[in-house]
Amino acid sequence: MTKQKLELTWIGKEKRPKLEPRILLEDPARSYHAKHRVTDDDIFDNRLIFGDNLLALKALEQEFSGKVKCVYIDPPFNTQQAFEHYDDGYEHSIWLGLIRDRAESLRRLLSDDGTLFVHIDDNELGYLIVLLDEVFGRRNRIGVITFKQSSASGPKAINPGLVTTNNYILYYAKNKDVWLPNRVFVPGPRDDRYSKYIENYEDEFQEWNLIGLREAFLRNNRLQSWDDAKAKFADKLEAKLADFVVTNAHRVVRTARVAPRDVNEAARDALTQSIADRAMVYRSVREDRDDYYFFGGEQLIFYRAKTRVIDGKPTTASPLTNLWDDLLSNNLHNEGGVSFPNGKKPEALIKRCLELSTTAGDIVLDSFAGSGTTGAVAQKMGRRWIMVELGDHCHSQIIPRMKRVIDGADSAGVTAAMNWKGGGGFRYYRLAPTLIIDDRWGNPVINPEYNAAMLAEALCKLEGFTYAPSESCFWQQGHSSERDFIYVTTQNLSAEQLQALSDEVGSARSLLVCCSAFRGVGADRAAERWPNLTLKKIPKMVLARCEWGHDDYSLNVANLPMATPEPPSPPAPLPPTGEGGQRPRARANATMDLFEEDR
Repeated sequence: MTKQKLELTWIGKEKRPKLEPRILLEDPARSYHAKHRVTDDDIFDNRLIFGDNLLALKALEQEFSGKVKCVYIDPPFNTQQAFEHYDDGYEHSIWLGLIRDRAESLRRLLSDDGTLFVHIDDNELGYLIVLLDEVFGRRNRIGVITFKQSSASGPKAINPGLVTTNNYILYYAKNKDVWLPNRVFVPGPRDDRYSKYIENYEDEFQEWNLIGLREAFLRNNRLQSWDDAKAKFADKLEAKLADFVVTNAHRVVRTARVAPRDVNEAARDALTQSIADRAMVYRSVREDRDDYYFFGGEQLIFYRAKTRVIDGKPTTASPLTNLWDDLLSNNLHNEGGVSFPNGKKPEALIKRCLELSTTAGDIVLDSFAGSGTTGAVAQKMGRRWIMVELGDHCHSQIIPRMKRVIDGADSAGVTAAMNWKGGGGFRYYRLAPTLIIDDRWGNPVINPEYNAAMLAEALCKLEGFTYAPSESCFWQQGHSSERDFIYVTTQNLSAEQLQALSDEVGSARSLLVCCSAFRGVGADRAAERWPNLTLKKIPKMVLARCEWGHDDYSLNVANLPMATPEPPSPPAPLPPTGEGGQRPRARANATMDLFEEDR
């Protein structure tokens, strides 16, 4: 029986680009580092890559496959506003194909315990879920987070029908079997069920005296009545009371009914004693958890279990849910010192994603860098980062923003929460040009922009070698193991030169020789004569590997090819003449009808 599976299909799904694994060229003039180390943990080797993000992901795979702990991407939403030349099926297909290619590369880059966050709106939400289920596995989908990015106010509020205020974040693990997220808590309102206060907490628990929370608050503020508290604090009264509760969370309690069957045997004895003697607190010690306390036949529950330290401040907290409605992305004008209309995400949003999925030193990747928010937050949180951006704002916005972060001059966003003082740095890279071009006669040749070192690095990447040129041995330009090496040269090597290479390599090692040509022996005899050498001619050895010269796989809809309908079928033969010797009149719009049906 043939196995079947659920999958999303679209026009051209089977078409996959043959990506050229480009090398990355650092531009030291655009790289930037703090003038002095701020802390011992400063991270300098972050990467900002300028170029097409699909080619950049391919360029990163050899070095970073399985090493990225978290990916956050905010790809261009398929709003359908720029697809006037496409019908519905073709338009969706283009977008899905471009996203699929990136998702597959991102999965290869993620570590086994890594996490993916994809920020999207509702135009492609359903399709994207199925697509990512197919790439990552449905069982590795952790959930769909609803992110409230705005409120129903201003011009939006007068729109007919529903007012759109939400985006969504698709949340995936690479391998749920080894994935272990961090537990995250968020600030919340005071829980007013906790209405009692232990005024003599320092005494032995048997002597504790419980009074009302309001009474304790009044005493602490030397007030006589609740009306006095209202008059003194006005609209800040609840905030003052909440601060008092958090500060005294070890004293503030509530009582809860508990059945004997819900506690262990030792605790049952203490519970029974508290029923018999309602004037005294009884305790049951537990080794692995907080002790039980009982009073008047009920359990005392302490407010401290409701608190956490968030951004350095103790506060009432609750576990993070899949509704994030506390991080509105309006009023972000000051964050990062950059203007990025309709695209900039709040630093607090990225911080939350990284809190869920990473610890200090982990690598974070954003291949749609936009205004650079992911890198800015990762830097402030002590994570390593890689960002990719093709637009001019890579230079006009991301670089100035990251310089301010590194210099400690960015006071907005999550700076205060992370107690960020500056430090670290990044290296700026651009994608190298294509390796193979056509000469003026149409013959494929090595791009003259490549020098010897660039060519050696490019062929190392293409052949799966690590580029690591030796300072003492000219033919050791890269290695795939301790005994397997690669040597790249544009020379035509003679039999004498190959023999000298073979003698130096020796029988315990092997060498891949990539050269323009070799003379004096046929390819069929070379393996017999020099068994420790493998000879390949460039560029012939790589011609069929990739789509050479293709520089733009971008998701910018303005750069996409316009849909070309198939040509209409040839018209059918004209029917016989009718009565009176006349043929029926053809419809004037017959050609248009055929076009519409084929489109």
